[in-house]
Amino acid sequence: MTGSPLALLGGEPAVTAPGPHFTWPPIEDTDRRAVAAQLEMAVSIPDRSGITADLEDALASYLGVRHVVTTCTGTAALHSMYAAAGIGPGDEVIVPALTFHATATPLFHLGAHPVLADVDDRGRLDLDDTARRITARTKAVIAVHLWGLPEDMDALMSFAGEHELMLLEDGSHTHGATWNRRMTGTFGTASAFSLNGPKPLSAGEGGFVATDDTELYYRVLLHGQYNKRCRREIPADHPLACFAVTGMGLKLRIHPLAAALAHAQLTRLDGHLAGRQEIAARMCAALDGVPGIHVPHVPISSRPSWYALPLRYEPAELGGLPLQRFLDAVHAEGATEADQPGSTCPLGTHPLFQAPGALLPGYADGQDPAVGDFPAAEYVHATTFKLPVWHREEDVRLADAYTAALAKVASYAKDLL
Repeated sequence: MTGSPLALLGGEPAVTAPGPHFTWPPIEDTDRRAVAAQLEMAVSIPDRSGITADLEDALASYLGVRHVVTTCTGTAALHSMYAAAGIGPGDEVIVPALTFHATATPLFHLGAHPVLADVDDRGRLDLDDTARRITARTKAVIAVHLWGLPEDMDALMSFAGEHELMLLEDGSHTHGATWNRRMTGTFGTASAFSLNGPKPLSAGEGGFVATDDTELYYRVLLHGQYNKRCRREIPADHPLACFAVTGMGLKLRIHPLAAALAHAQLTRLDGHLAGRQEIAARMCAALDGVPGIHVPHVPISSRPSWYALPLRYEPAELGGLPLQRFLDAVHAEGATEADQPGSTCPLGTHPLFQAPGALLPGYADGQDPAVGDFPAAEYVHATTFKLPVWHREEDVRLADAYTAALAKVASYAKDLL
């Protein structure tokens, strides 16, 4: 439409700052010095010493848990957690149908079966649907704190207890987030976290398992930290000590340079989270009431880490305007970091979950989830887009420009129809 103020149709953009508009983690001189110093000390640490021990001690203290074991990736942390929890061939673990695939894929490599359960309209695990999927083989249920918004851990702990299931946590998005002032990752028998590039706490690549269970801790060590570390930490009279040299045959250690980066970043995590809290609140206030955009509901019990700001799009409020057309207009306004979730999607849409036998022998008769089996997960994914959440005071103007861009497109949505 000629004369429309929308940038997509010839108007001036709302965001004029040059991109990229968001990068993570924020690298400071303390990070550079820490990594450079570690480069001179050791680039391989085969036991629990040096920067590996320093990082694990700091993480355990931060979370308030007894044991932390670092790993090379968050996927490796999930794999070690499941293996240490005794999950094996034929066991079933209930996983939210809407999550990143690594929440579930390590189960395939243990001979276990991820059983998908639908989510509610907020993307949280639907406990009614979960209850219907419990069988005699169900061993555990996993809580996923998606986008850094904590799950309802009161409800999940009660549910797991009622059904006599082990409760595990995937905290990959929620470093430092809390539910009822208790850290996410401390509610279940064990938790796994990612330290991948964009996570609230980043090592570039890395992960860790947290637990208060000493026996589970020994089994985490045996899964991917073999030889020197196992020989020094598993008591000689323990029944598993004879496996210390080989463990389970996997090496999943974190790289010392990654550990150095994460250790330096951890000292600033609470400051980063406080900044994100303020800016997320500001962005939600600016978008609250904008037609077509629904901000996330944050219970009073919850303090998110704001890995991202997930927004729900309601096309009916904008004359049926498709989300992609809306985002095209938002991008034209200069808000180029707005996007739809990609690999974090309904797991049943991945070929690996539909026909795992093509890659994984023994899974030829997989559960074969069909499109439509998880209607809420599919709807939530199809109507969600997300924005970054900045943390610095100097980023407030950019955050305001982004919310202004969304509000502008919503106001002139009729021009796009």
